[in-house]
Amino acid sequence: MVKINIYAIVKPQKDEFDKLSNEFIKMCSKYAKVEVHSIFNKNIAKAQTIGEKEAQKSYSDAYEPFMKGYCIALDVLGQKVDSFEFSEMITNNSEINFFIGGAYGFQREFLKKCNKSISLSSLTMAHKVVTLVLLEQVFRGLAIKNNHPYHK
Repeated sequence: MVKINIYAIVKPQKDEFDKLSNEFIKMCSKYAKVEVHSIFNKNIAKAQTIGEKEAQKSYSDAYEPFMKGYCIALDVLGQKVDSFEFSEMITNNSEINFFIGGAYGFQREFLKKCNKSISLSSLTMAHKVVTLVLLEQVFRGLAIKNNHPYHK
């Protein structure tokens, strides 16, 4: 079974987005093990008050231990993919790790370490919205691969 991790630089909070996210995680569970991880620490909080470069470095440092399997960064400048290309990406690997950038985005060096960099939109979105959109696309991709009628 495919393992899909979604990492976001955000303080964990329980709200209505979590309920929707959990519904998509449950729908995915027939095809993949999907988990969402909120990453936030003192180094990130401090770095974000200093500036962009410091913040981006703190994100890279926080994500570095999770760089295994097939790594995909979500970046506004990343490649645009359709649902079928996305489906191929997430079903041709046994472990996929998605990294959502912090408030200041990613260091270019971090993006180079990832197997792929994709963009869900040219718009800037809140982390909770991005996570929800990503979870929907993960389920859609799994549905495409498994001939589930959701995609139609």
